[in-house]
Amino acid sequence: MEKNKILKLGLPKGSLQEATFRMFKKAGFNVSLPLERSYFPSINDIEIKPVLLRAQEMARYVQDGALDCGITGNDWILENKADVVRVTGLTYAKQSLNKVRWVLAVPFDSGIKSVKQLNGKRIATELVNVTKEYLRKNRIKADVEFSWGATEVKVSSGLVDAIVELTETGSSLRANKLIEIATLCESTTQFIANKISYQNSWKRSKMEEIALLLKGAIAAEEKVGLKMNVRKKDLGKVISRLPALKKPTISGLSEDGWYAIETVIDEKVVRQIIPALKNAGAQGIIEYPLNKVIY
Repeated sequence: MEKNKILKLGLPKGSLQEATFRMFKKAGFNVSLPLERSYFPSINDIEIKPVLLRAQEMARYVQDGALDCGITGNDWILENKADVVRVTGLTYAKQSLNKVRWVLAVPFDSGIKSVKQLNGKRIATELVNVTKEYLRKNRIKADVEFSWGATEVKVSSGLVDAIVELTETGSSLRANKLIEIATLCESTTQFIANKISYQNSWKRSKMEEIALLLKGAIAAEEKVGLKMNVRKKDLGKVISRLPALKKPTISGLSEDGWYAIETVIDEKVVRQIIPALKNAGAQGIIEYPLNKVIY
């Protein structure tokens, strides 16, 4: 294989690792670690050379060209002020498909209700540059210090006055008796590329293929397929109860007067839909999971 027919792909180590491996598997790429502490996963595509890196560092290595492309959060692109190509957003975070937020939080009993009250205060965060920029825009002068972790503990124990921390649901903040007073930024997972690598036609095509399959896998996460058989006289009633992704596929069966219907719907509504379809005359209803939905 030619040397330039290898795509150097950075995969995030840490909180995004499990979800990323799972999405790649649904997309058709089996990624695994031969050794638990290895940083070089195996993958069932000889044109891809993956490496595990912390999401916080990914954008920098992609920008510098050590990697052709990688997966990281929009927050770390902003934090590193990285000049990279955003191939596509992937919209998954840790084990969910939700956006995550970086929020400014203070103790519940601090009396602080606004960022304006943080003049001269001390703030701990891992997202230092983004926090400083937010304070600058709000004309606030405060000390921002880097936090290696356990950030909530630092404010609840009085080491700092406020924190900027990542949250999906806010449950960890509430458990530490903290309240949000502002959102600095939202973040989703991004597939990014080095600008020079993206100009290479083969690498660009390979990246876009991976992005297409990953987006299809993510789109399928909250959807299921439905198949059913319906008599001709009940066809209108059944179709009217289907919130289809587009329009359902309808085909005639070998038995006169019967049709097969196939469609894709949101999984969250399927438990209400199936009884309604049955009552409308559908028979032989089959629900099945999806690996990919390509729009």
